[in-house]
Amino acid sequence: MNVRHALTDTLVLAERSLLRVRRQPDLLIGYTVQPVMFVLLFVFVFGGAISTPGFDYVDFLMPGIIVQSMAFGGFVTALGLADDMKKGLIDRFRSLPMTPGTVITGRTLADVGLNVVQLVVMIGVGLAVGFSFATSVPDVVAGLALLLFIGYAFSWVFAFIGLIASSPEAANAYGFTIIFPLTFVSSAFVPVQSMPAWLEPLASVNPFTVMVDAVRALFIGTPAGNNVWLAVAWATGIVVVFGTLAIWRFRRVVTR
Repeated sequence: MNVRHALTDTLVLAERSLLRVRRQPDLLIGYTVQPVMFVLLFVFVFGGAISTPGFDYVDFLMPGIIVQSMAFGGFVTALGLADDMKKGLIDRFRSLPMTPGTVITGRTLADVGLNVVQLVVMIGVGLAVGFSFATSVPDVVAGLALLLFIGYAFSWVFAFIGLIASSPEAANAYGFTIIFPLTFVSSAFVPVQSMPAWLEPLASVNPFTVMVDAVRALFIGTPAGNNVWLAVAWATGIVVVFGTLAIWRFRRVVTR
């Protein structure tokens, strides 16, 4: 198979994943309703109790909660792959003259499109509750690109989870159990300095802290340091590691 055929296969499978969402619109709840509920909950319920010196809490919060939403954007890939494995559809793909890895790359590419929708919704809600950008247009565009790259990276994490899970329900549980705590033990919702002394070092080295701080610097002008480049490095590393693991697992599963 040459590169052109691999690209064509990837686009066809990406379209298939997007069409599934159109046929099952309830899947969009995870991309829209749930993140909006988090924004409203933290801004209006917890916001008054959390101190963020130098910033309104909504400006501090939005970069963090958007990073969290992007990270969970790949859950549809996990559910879809687990469902395809359970129904034996992966074996049907094997009988077709297509590049094997495109089954996964097509799904992760579709996640980028869904994450764009989620990004529009999140920023719209943020602006409605008082969030405002405080940096230049190029910085904001760079922040949006970084968010989509972070979402793409975690799609590969969810792809691997979907391939090792025994069912779609298990894939969903694994994803939230593993990733959800990491997003809270970070600078996404509160400054790490406000955490207990034993927890602060863990939060400081958490990749989510680096990613959130990078987006925060690009959106509201906090000191960037090396966070932007480190966030890109983390996302790239996640793609390489979990992309390799997902493709390895896919080949093992379909050749049993």
